[in-house]
Amino acid sequence: MYDGIVQDLIDEFGRLPGIGPKSAQRIAFHILQTQNFDVSRLASLLSEVREKVRFCEVCGNITEQVRCGICSDARRDQAIICVVEEPKDVVAIERTRQFRGLYHVLGGAISPIDGIGPDDLSIPALMRRLSAATEDGGVQVKEVIIATDPNLEGEATAAYLSRLLTSIEVPVSRLASGLPVGGDLEFADEVTLGRAFEGRRIVD
Repeated sequence: MYDGIVQDLIDEFGRLPGIGPKSAQRIAFHILQTQNFDVSRLASLLSEVREKVRFCEVCGNITEQVRCGICSDARRDQAIICVVEEPKDVVAIERTRQFRGLYHVLGGAISPIDGIGPDDLSIPALMRRLSAATEDGGVQVKEVIIATDPNLEGEATAAYLSRLLTSIEVPVSRLASGLPVGGDLEFADEVTLGRAFEGRRIVD
C-alpha cells in the first residue's frame, strides 16, 4: 500500500478490466517516472472519448457519428447480418477481410449468474431491425450469422438466438469452432475437440 493519491491512482487503474494489482502498479509508476509522459493529452483524450463516442443507432457498434462507417457503406451486403457480443469482435472479424455484410452488437452475452438476461442485451433491437427490413420494403435478410464467443455464456446466447430467429423463419448459421491452426491435439480441451469432430468435412 502506498500513501494518498498514488494508491488512489493504482486503485483506479485496477478497476479496469484485465488489469490486476501488479499491472495497475506498473502503469501508475510508469506515468510517475516518465518525465515526458503527456498526462494532459491522456486526460484530454479520455474526455473527448466520453463526449464524442456513441453507439451506432443501427448496429450498436462504437462510432463518432449517428451511424457507423460499416452501416453507412452502401457497398456492404445488407442481406447478411453477423451478430457479435462486443465492438471488439467487429474489429476482429473485419481484420479477416472475409465478411462483407453488416453487424449487430449485442453488448454482452446471456449470463444468469451475473443477472444478464436477453432483455439486458440488444436482442429486442435485433428483432425490431429484422422486422423493419421486411415491413418497410427494405432488403430481405437472407442470413443471420451468430458469432458469439465459444464459451458457456456465448453458447447460451447462440442457442437462445437460434430459437428466436428460427421462429420468425430467418436462416441462421453459427461460426464454426474447433482446433486452432498450429495447435496440438493433446492440449485441446474436450469441448474444442468435440466441436472439431462435429464440424469435420470431406477432403476434396
